[in-house]
Amino acid sequence: MIPFAMKTPPRALLVLFALASVAGLRAAVDKFTVTVTNDLDIARPAEVIVVPWGEIAGRLPPHTLPSHIAVKDAGGALVPDQLINFRPEERRDYYQSLIFQHDFAAGEHTATFTIEKTDAPIPPFPAKVFARYVPERFDDFAWENDRIAHRIYGQALETPVAGKDQMVSSGVDVWAKRVRYPIVDRWYLMGHYHEDTGEGLDMYDVGTSRGDGGTGIWDGKALHVSHNWKTWKVLANGPVRVVFELTYEPWDAGNGVMVAETKHFIVDAGHNLDDVTSTFTFQGHETLTVALGLGKHPKAASDLTKQSDEKESWLTVWEKYPRASIGCAVAVDPDAFAGFAEDGLNHLLLANVKSGQPLHYFLGACWDKSGDFAAKDDWSSYVAAAVERAQSPLKVSFGAAP
Repeated sequence: MIPFAMKTPPRALLVLFALASVAGLRAAVDKFTVTVTNDLDIARPAEVIVVPWGEIAGRLPPHTLPSHIAVKDAGGALVPDQLINFRPEERRDYYQSLIFQHDFAAGEHTATFTIEKTDAPIPPFPAKVFARYVPERFDDFAWENDRIAHRIYGQALETPVAGKDQMVSSGVDVWAKRVRYPIVDRWYLMGHYHEDTGEGLDMYDVGTSRGDGGTGIWDGKALHVSHNWKTWKVLANGPVRVVFELTYEPWDAGNGVMVAETKHFIVDAGHNLDDVTSTFTFQGHETLTVALGLGKHPKAASDLTKQSDEKESWLTVWEKYPRASIGCAVAVDPDAFAGFAEDGLNHLLLANVKSGQPLHYFLGACWDKSGDFAAKDDWSSYVAAAVERAQSPLKVSFGAAP
């Protein structure tokens, strides 16, 4: 800083300032730093860091392509990243962001990264997440990350073409995984996903229950649920994050009230819980009560955990089968929480919604054979920590590279 008393700095000083400015500008247009601050003391594995594309476009040379951008950690190692672009038909004008992940150790409060332009393109990173429409299996929609897999049933399953499998169900199925790599395509191709071949299996029975976090409208006595999904759209598909939407046609929620729903999923690598937003539309009522369900399985020994206070509202179940155990969970914004309930098929977590107002919640599952969770307390602790992390988002700032 120039002292206030020095109204006309010496020529030599002006030259130094000019050189420093040019050097700083050059550094700024070639690379810049991203500093991420974490306010919690607990470990935060696989946290997603979002860099708006505007920050990148404003700091790197004009017309820098996403394929020529590298994210590096403090030690200079390349970090897998992903471009988010929900409107690819519009090309670069609608790039959303660049995302990557970091494992915060317990007590680690700051992490610094460098984003820089490269001369050569960066090859794609191996995918840890995946989602697709599966027309070859009665319109399934399936998704997975490196921890767990799910599917939701589509319209063809409701029709006679499904044969003995014909079913009306908007519940969420669980596929248990032993491995970190993608398995959805292989399992559908082989058709042996009800047997554990070393990668995991489909041992979870959804039926017409809500399964692992399916929704419905609760009228105080009964649950009213939709038919199978009507439309699907994948908005992002890895390697770090999957984003997709499913829509449901209006269904009768009792007393002639017709309700439609759009589900928006965010599925991140390294997590057992998916981030979901459901928007319900209806008329004639200011609010309705939505139920997030966890299916009951009489053949399993179930251990239920409920948590509700001003900071967190969630429901978990740990089901013990003869050879393995599965944990399922739902968690909702405490401001929307409306209590717990149950019917013959489901344990229910309730939330109040207004028409057109998004309801944010988490759903997820685990398998004890994955090696990540050995017992019910491990699963409940994981869900509680995930809710705590969601309520204390990371802070991201940007600066010129050193």
